[in-house]
Amino acid sequence: MSVFHFFKKLFRKRWRRWRRAIWSCAIVLIVCASLWSVQNIKEQTKKLLTAASDETPLALETMHYLQIEDHKQKERMQDQRAFMQKLNASRGKKRVHVRITYVCGIEEQDLGKLTADGIYEMMNKNPLWQGRLDKKGEVWLEQNVSDLSPTCKRQAYISMDANGNLTLFDGPPEEEKVMKTFFQLDIGSMESSLPKDVLKQLEEGIRVQDMDEFNSVLSTFSDYARDMAENVMNPNP
Repeated sequence: MSVFHFFKKLFRKRWRRWRRAIWSCAIVLIVCASLWSVQNIKEQTKKLLTAASDETPLALETMHYLQIEDHKQKERMQDQRAFMQKLNASRGKKRVHVRITYVCGIEEQDLGKLTADGIYEMMNKNPLWQGRLDKKGEVWLEQNVSDLSPTCKRQAYISMDANGNLTLFDGPPEEEKVMKTFFQLDIGSMESSLPKDVLKQLEEGIRVQDMDEFNSVLSTFSDYARDMAENVMNPNP
């Protein structure tokens, strides 16, 4: 074996070892850089938040939104205090109902009669429930959920009613079980802009099974909502 081939072979062996070492160092450096970057972002975010709270005034829209949310929260707390005071002052068992209001659909359940302690136990297990007493003295534990109800997920359709309104139906549109009416559609604009198969699908009913599909259909056809001012000016188009 020539000296040249010997050193060439030796160099290849050493290069393989060096290459592994280089890759190992590179990976360590990348990990360290990532950790430093995350920590730096956290520190920068903290500084920005601190600066915003100490020096930078919030936008008027943000301040208004926060004030509204704060006001709503205070109202909810006041309502719950009033509910608890009435419940504590009452005697005996109360008939209790649960009402969950979804974006689409409402579900109710009768829990029977419970003592005040039993009602508080239910509310502790479900902290998002808000309690109230109706005129009959019965208790309603209520919650708003930003989702479709299980019933809607199983059988809700969006279509047009006889008056050209975009409507949510419980089941196929031909059964005419209206759950919610959104807005009146500009049929002429739709016919000139949308493909015929889309219009046919709307007439037959578009099945919606989750919030993404629900929002997608509403967003698509909201572009063809008739102007309410136009309807007022022209009550008999």
